[in-house]
Amino acid sequence: MNDDQLLRYARQILMPQFGIEGQQKLLNSHIAIIGMGGLGSPAALYLAAAGIGELTLIDSDELDLTNLQRQIVHQEHNIGVNKTESARQTLQALNPEPVINCIPRQLHDDDLSQLIKSVDVVIDATDNFDSRFEINRFCFQHKTPLVSGAAIRMEGQLSVYDFRNADSPCYRCLYHEVEARAETCSENGILGPVVGTIGSLQALEAIKVITDIGDSLQGQLLIFDAFSMDWRKMKLRKDPACPVCSSHK
Repeated sequence: MNDDQLLRYARQILMPQFGIEGQQKLLNSHIAIIGMGGLGSPAALYLAAAGIGELTLIDSDELDLTNLQRQIVHQEHNIGVNKTESARQTLQALNPEPVINCIPRQLHDDDLSQLIKSVDVVIDATDNFDSRFEINRFCFQHKTPLVSGAAIRMEGQLSVYDFRNADSPCYRCLYHEVEARAETCSENGILGPVVGTIGSLQALEAIKVITDIGDSLQGQLLIFDAFSMDWRKMKLRKDPACPVCSSHK
């Protein structure tokens, strides 16, 4: 670690439970953020600022005016530009050190599997259940920790599925495919700071997983009601009939 890095990340390094060792773990890490919208934006900003060594951004969408109310990694002059490229410009202006990889298309099947296999943590910042189920399946297959968040209207939720631990439930333990129906921001609306809160917490949980500090949200679902400012935690357990992670599948 050079002198500039010691100065840039000094406030993190000062924490006794973090230190130089924790910072070095971040510098050596590779995180994939799937979805560069309202969740992926704050997650990417905080991870780049914290000194993650490599970030891979995945999103097939182009930026439009309606995104700017909540997708804070983007700037108005990039309307019409793919979101991964728009985000890359902002992140590199914030911190030029991380390697930023842009994938301006959706990944499925083998392409998605190989990406997930190659990274240390996946942040699921998508907005549809089909993508979430596929990401979950490959994260479980490759034992890659998954930080999953969602937000709609004035509600948000967050969980960590750390598949390095055999007792960890998976996303399919929480949601059954036949019951899942994604509600979108375009249909139901979203208050920007709500999705920003969940995305920021996704960055925090990813940092905790990489540095192994604190207690992660593995095995728990954190639910945020912004209307009443109420936070709740629910315990999650493995579904013995889960088609993804059950030993009896």
